[in-house]
Amino acid sequence: MKQDIFQAIADPTRRAILTLLTIQALTPNVMAEKFDMSRQAVSKHIKVLQECELIKPVPSGREIHYYFNVKKMQEFDIWLAQLKQNWETQFNQLDELLSTIKEQKI
Repeated sequence: MKQDIFQAIADPTRRAILTLLTIQALTPNVMAEKFDMSRQAVSKHIKVLQECELIKPVPSGREIHYYFNVKKMQEFDIWLAQLKQNWETQFNQLDELLSTIKEQKI
């Protein structure tokens, strides 16, 4: 089952993992060293992020390096920008309406 991107980024540990991966690719063992939790717990977070396609695994010999998937985050960013545009349009319309009402009262 594919995970929901919003649920994935809602968790502070997963956001921290994403932040680490924006700097450089890491193996699960290196990631686990950065947190006060077991390697298995970090692996569960990695699995969720991978299912959302926020990170990409790249095998390198006997290890797997995980990379931040910029494309997936750009898709999210585009959606968020559209939402922000809608909010701004509605607030601008409300401002215009309030200005009109205020002018009519004067």
